[in-house]
Amino acid sequence: MPTYGNYLRKLNSRLNSGINSGLKPAVFNLFRRKKPNKDTFSPDTLSNLFRFKYSCFKMLLDSNAKFLTVISDIEERLQGQEIFGMSYVRSRADQAVFHTLRMVKNLDDLSGHRYTLLFDILEKINLKIKEVLGKRKEIPPTELILPYVQINAEMVDWVGGKNANLGEIHNRVHLPIPRGFAITTRAFESFMVSNELFDEISKKKVEIDPDNPETINTTSEDIQQLITSARVPAELEDAILLAYAKLSEDCGIRVSMRSSAIGEDSELSYAGQYLSKLNVPSEQIIQAYKEIVASLYSPRAIAYRLNKGIRDEDVAMSVACLEMVESAASGVMYSRNPLNLFEENTIITAVWGLGPYAVDGVITPDNYTVDKNRQTIAAEISHKTVKLVSKPDGGLMEVPVEDKFQDKPCLSQEEIDILAAYALKLEEHYGSPQDIEWALDRYGRLFILQSRPLRVEDYGKGYPLTPVLTAYPLLIEKGGTASAGVGFGPAFHVASDQDLLNFPDGAVLVARHSSPKFVMVMNKTRAIITDLGNIAGHMASLAREFSVPAIVNARVATATIPTGMEVTVDAYSGRVYQGIVPELESFQNACECPMKDTPVYRVLRGVSDWIIPLHLLDPKSPNFTPSFCQSLHDISRMVHEFSYTEMFQLSDFVSDKKGVAFKLKDFVPLDLYVIDLGGGLTETNVHLKSVPPDKIASIPFNALLRGIMHEDFQKSQLRPVEFKGFLSVMREQMLSPPSKAERFGDRSYAIISDKYLNFSSRVGYHYSILDSYCSPTPSMNYITFSFKGGAADDIRRNRRVRAIAIIFQSLDFTVEVTGDRVDARYQKHEMSLIEDKLDVIGRLLQFTRQMDMLMNNEASVEALAKNFLIGNYNLRNTVTA
Repeated sequence: MPTYGNYLRKLNSRLNSGINSGLKPAVFNLFRRKKPNKDTFSPDTLSNLFRFKYSCFKMLLDSNAKFLTVISDIEERLQGQEIFGMSYVRSRADQAVFHTLRMVKNLDDLSGHRYTLLFDILEKINLKIKEVLGKRKEIPPTELILPYVQINAEMVDWVGGKNANLGEIHNRVHLPIPRGFAITTRAFESFMVSNELFDEISKKKVEIDPDNPETINTTSEDIQQLITSARVPAELEDAILLAYAKLSEDCGIRVSMRSSAIGEDSELSYAGQYLSKLNVPSEQIIQAYKEIVASLYSPRAIAYRLNKGIRDEDVAMSVACLEMVESAASGVMYSRNPLNLFEENTIITAVWGLGPYAVDGVITPDNYTVDKNRQTIAAEISHKTVKLVSKPDGGLMEVPVEDKFQDKPCLSQEEIDILAAYALKLEEHYGSPQDIEWALDRYGRLFILQSRPLRVEDYGKGYPLTPVLTAYPLLIEKGGTASAGVGFGPAFHVASDQDLLNFPDGAVLVARHSSPKFVMVMNKTRAIITDLGNIAGHMASLAREFSVPAIVNARVATATIPTGMEVTVDAYSGRVYQGIVPELESFQNACECPMKDTPVYRVLRGVSDWIIPLHLLDPKSPNFTPSFCQSLHDISRMVHEFSYTEMFQLSDFVSDKKGVAFKLKDFVPLDLYVIDLGGGLTETNVHLKSVPPDKIASIPFNALLRGIMHEDFQKSQLRPVEFKGFLSVMREQMLSPPSKAERFGDRSYAIISDKYLNFSSRVGYHYSILDSYCSPTPSMNYITFSFKGGAADDIRRNRRVRAIAIIFQSLDFTVEVTGDRVDARYQKHEMSLIEDKLDVIGRLLQFTRQMDMLMNNEASVEALAKNFLIGNYNLRNTVTA
């Protein structure tokens, strides 16, 4: 695991080598100043400053999103239903530390090195993680070959997920698998080291440009050629051929060879990405081994690891070498109906011949449905004209099915009964519904070829679906599953900290927004439902940690579920029913899972204790400081929070210095200048002095401009004038210091990129600052907004910001008002929602000009907010509160 010192050296090397091109020493020196003197900056220095800060900010957001993904992945493994090894634990711990460190480094740079303490805290936690990992003493296997009688689920690091699973099925579930052996990761290492392939591959990979797929294809071809042309060490070749000869004496001469990689994001979900070869004769077995090893560097595998940040050092290829089953029939079965888990039925599909035609869906298979009493309740026999069989000289071929068999069932009733029993036994052992491949040989023997958790895509999270139960009123039809499960209880609305203090035992928490503060009652609540929220957010992570079923983005939960109503939350499907739904009761309790008692699981549990728990829940708390960080999650939460503040202050560096900004042409409402950080304009020309609005490419800026240029503000507006308010403005003007008066007529600035906007507007005697990131990744998106000042007296200015606060609250922002200042935030929502809110803020910026003069009494606070929200922007036919 890299230390932060190594990481810093690498990162600084990258900066110095020009990855962040255009950065000059002056920029770094600039950050070391306590108070920036913007007037001394040259245009080039300012331009580099903005780009540097934005570069830091983007890397910080990127790592924050990836860190939360790592947490989600670990939490799923902690359910104990999927097989994993120490390579997985080390890989995830490594990624978690790396992304946290990357966030800290970028915040420190962004702030002018005001967060160096975080490095020390991170290193302390990193040492704790290492300590936990160090307790697991791994003894690498010395064997190049392992027979399946010696393999179980805990050996995934040495034989890969597929081999470990087959060993588990044979030795602990006691179901038949084809005879065979595993070529271990020790063999892989021996092969790669003896040919110096790791070094050669590293050299080849330097040529990869992640943004250019062609370079990945070319490099992949070169690497695979290196591997397939390399010589297998004599010791390894002898070991493989000896094991093969022993197998051959018993059952023939052909084998199937299947990839069994380790260290990927999920050995099981990644199934099918690597090479498998069927019907391999003895003279081809060594070459087949090399081809399967080479598939570790297929273009898709390389691209996958690049995108996931998985190091090559963490992956290895084991190979399953199995007796070739000359299948009379084969197929797939599900221990439960994947489209309706309420039906405790086993679904069996079958085709004539070898399995690939069943798995790939080349022909329509027979379909059998067997109930929990093992009665076949449905059988659909298809017309099967072709099948896949072994070629005499190796490989496979398609042949016609004899006429008399084309409409005949592939399975007898006895064979169906045996398969259904196998499915139930596998589900019982693994504690979750299973997706199983099977084969029937010419002697009538049934074999299990593979078993893995049944996955059904549901909102991208792979949780099983449950059907709509029409006998019960459906309150929420579709929400996002943040934490799977089922919960019952009376609804209790939470809108404040006081509500959390009064939260009753056994209730279902209903709220407008998701919040990590809900952790205070997660030991009491049966489920959580929020109108808004993100499945990768902090609250979602906490809900998974506490095993609390949670649905976010339900949109209408607070409107349709009153406090006190009994509800059933089905967080598998994202639905909420009125009343108690007995049919869902069986989904409440987690099953016994085979991984939970293993040493590897205990190590993951110990490591996750330093990664996942979130203690820093409230940014306003005095404990929200580096010294109170107890986990990587605490650090990432705090860094993410502080980064908003740093970017929010970006406009402080803006000055009237020419040569940095373009004036927005023909833009009537504001004297507005644009600074492009990259991708914010459709064309860049340093000689331009102004740009028209149709040249803006920035997504958030375009959304804001739509609001600012709303047709109602393009008309000549004669606002109602309140005489006392006008006098108040005049009095304040006469008494104000000259510096305040200079604000009138200041320029407004928009610092933009394709997905970013920092907008500072000084109009009249108030100013507003808006900072936003708007991208297809919801977890990176946010809007922060601040509004302060005005020309009237303190009371009127305070009324104005309270009216603005009401508007923002109705838009689902979190809001804080202090004096004549209002701060609002909206974050982790879909891009379309961010754009909609920015449009509204654009209108609000126009609407609030000189509004303080109209705030002549308390009733005006509610009245003006109401007029804005109904779209009465010109205040004609004003609605009173």
